Amino acid sequence: MNAPPLLDLQGIAVDAGDRTILELAQLTVESGETLAILGANGAGKSTLLRVAGGLRRPTRGTVLLHGRAAAPVQIRDAGAAVLQRPLLRRGSVRANVETGLRFKRVAAPERRQRTAQWLQRLGLEHLADQAADSLSGGEAQRVSLARALALAPQLLLLDEPFSALDAPTRAELLADLRDILAGSGTAALLVTHDRHEAAATADRTAILHSGTLRQIGPTATVLDQPADADCARLLGFENILSPQLASGVLGRQMGHAVAARATDCRLEPRSGGAGTVERILPFGTFTRVIVAIGGTRLLSDTPQSLPGLAPQTRVDVRVDASAARALS
Repeated sequence: MNAPPLLDLQGIAVDAGDRTILELAQLTVESGETLAILGANGAGKSTLLRVAGGLRRPTRGTVLLHGRAAAPVQIRDAGAAVLQRPLLRRGSVRANVETGLRFKRVAAPERRQRTAQWLQRLGLEHLADQAADSLSGGEAQRVSLARALALAPQLLLLDEPFSALDAPTRAELLADLRDILAGSGTAALLVTHDRHEAAATADRTAILHSGTLRQIGPTATVLDQPADADCARLLGFENILSPQLASGVLGRQMGHAVAARATDCRLEPRSGGAGTVERILPFGTFTRVIVAIGGTRLLSDTPQSLPGLAPQTRVDVRVDASAARALS
């Protein structure tokens, strides 16, 4: 018989005033799994994380740990959180990493051993005696992560912890986190609006839209096969084509809407083309062209400007069928 999931949110609803801001039939996190919750601002991601971490009681529904209904204090005891903005107390880096262990009354020898382990693992040894308020953003987030992991949580709760970091710092920390989770057996629930963070870390990805779960599955599948137009936009498919328009740009009859990335939309200038160029926007490494066609504005990204292309130029738009994604 299979073991129950580490965390199981069943029939969860959260009301705010007269409206429901989160409603989930079921969402599970398996032991050792990293699950990304992907959604735009206002989708309900942080509310979901607070419920999963025992910081907010749902209006309706049950939170189970290892198959048993759990009180908020039990849920909080099983997890540790890393927030978007690092919350560090005054004192040294070492003292900050020890904070949670002190609250849990871990004996001093074990506290020192765990702290030293995570300082070393996250490349913070040389900063151990430095004041926490002197750290860079990336260093501060590493301290927050070390403090959480020192608690040996069953579930690590990550609330957009990389969004304020520059690209190189974020990439390095993501890689370190992926390696740590793979080797520790700790489960993680990552809330993010960035599909690249999900791709870098998550075994499964769920898409949350307007407080409801729209899609969930293996990360590679979800990121490449959006379930509907809302999921597609969140996953970087800039163009949503009606069946009629899809039939024209794909060159074959389509009975459903289609999603296509701007990078997969090719333009062919032609005097009798079906579309009209509205704007041309240079972005350095590529050029974005906005085309009006069939009452829809399409985006096309090309590595360089097309010869003779200008506003009001007539063009045909072509999308390779292998790059298009059917939507339900």
